[in-house]
Amino acid sequence: MSEPAPPSAVPVDAAAIAQAHQLYCQLTGQRLRLAFDRERMWYELLRLGYSLQDLRTLITYLQREIRAQRRNVGALKLSNLLQPDRFEEDLQISRVRLRAPPPSPPAQPATPVLSVQERQQGRQRALECLRQIKAALR
Repeated sequence: MSEPAPPSAVPVDAAAIAQAHQLYCQLTGQRLRLAFDRERMWYELLRLGYSLQDLRTLITYLQREIRAQRRNVGALKLSNLLQPDRFEEDLQISRVRLRAPPPSPPAQPATPVLSVQERQQGRQRALECLRQIKAALR
């Protein structure tokens, strides 16, 4: 199975940065100012092609993991979240299947084509086996 391609670089404007920061603050319940250093981190992340839906998916996942005490609340810290490598890894982990996909039905073995004579001989052998079993039970 091939791995998904990494997001490609996309143009990013100030509105997209503000929107992403606003969504982060809304989802985490924080009120953080959008200073130049944070704008730059948002710019770098969004330029890689990550979307607001990716951000929502990741934050929701991290919140669920924090509630279950599997992750530290520091995972939601903006300076941690906006590191592209960490963002990518956590986003991929949020999408991991924890259960194996359902097994596909087993392939049916090819039924050998038997001649009429071979089929008749097989029936005769089966009938003879049944007669022997009946006789042994009497």
